Amino acid sequence: MRCIGYCSASSFDLPRLLTFSQGIGSAQLYRDVIHVQIKEERKTKGDIFYFSFGAIVCWGFTEEEEKLILTGVKEFEREPNPKLEIDEFSYRYGESMKIEEDEIVLPNKNILSKLAVSHGIAQSVKLTIFEELVQKTIDGTKHLPSTLAQKGKIPLSRKEISKKMGELFMERNFVNLHSEILDTPEFFWNYPELEPFYRKTAHYLDAGKRVEVLNKRLAVIHELFEILSGEINHQHSARLEWTIIVLIIIEVLLSTLRDIFHIL
Repeated sequence: MRCIGYCSASSFDLPRLLTFSQGIGSAQLYRDVIHVQIKEERKTKGDIFYFSFGAIVCWGFTEEEEKLILTGVKEFEREPNPKLEIDEFSYRYGESMKIEEDEIVLPNKNILSKLAVSHGIAQSVKLTIFEELVQKTIDGTKHLPSTLAQKGKIPLSRKEISKKMGELFMERNFVNLHSEILDTPEFFWNYPELEPFYRKTAHYLDAGKRVEVLNKRLAVIHELFEILSGEINHQHSARLEWTIIVLIIIEVLLSTLRDIFHIL
């Protein structure tokens, strides 16, 4: 059976999405997650978990059915992603919870067990969004330090540098403001017995190491921001120096002209 994690947007409008979900199946809200159970001929067809930060985890659906689910949620998306991120698994039931070779083994059919694992999958697809955003930012600005080292200055105007600083600031802050998404969900305060399911999922997906690498890349963006800030200050200082030099030259010329005309 299929278990797929998607990240389609920055966030979902959960209140409206909950109302919509109640019309298509049995819907329940767990903190910032909506669970929808779809039944077919009185039997459970599959489970959908909508996370407030724009991630969806589907259990037991076909690829075509998942496409319909993604289409149905579009009107509740805030800031849709230009690219859909996906983590794909299969799952079955067994004696104990484990994940091996992209196969999830669940010890029971409890909805909360699926939700615990879904938290890890949802965070992973969201983390992929952050990773790609930060890497794209670094790739787009990594030439600046080498240019500064070779030429002693960055060949951009103050306006262009200010725009680059604004972009870096916005993208760095976007990740920082949403970083709590990657912490242990508050859901496990109420269900600590399910936290091992989440931990095993996060460990399998290397979430801890990926967050560490992400933080290092954010530090690189911060350094780039500082370089640009230093360059714009340097340009401002150089402009002031030239302004002072020009004013001194003008003053000397005027003083010389006064002396010449006084002698004449």
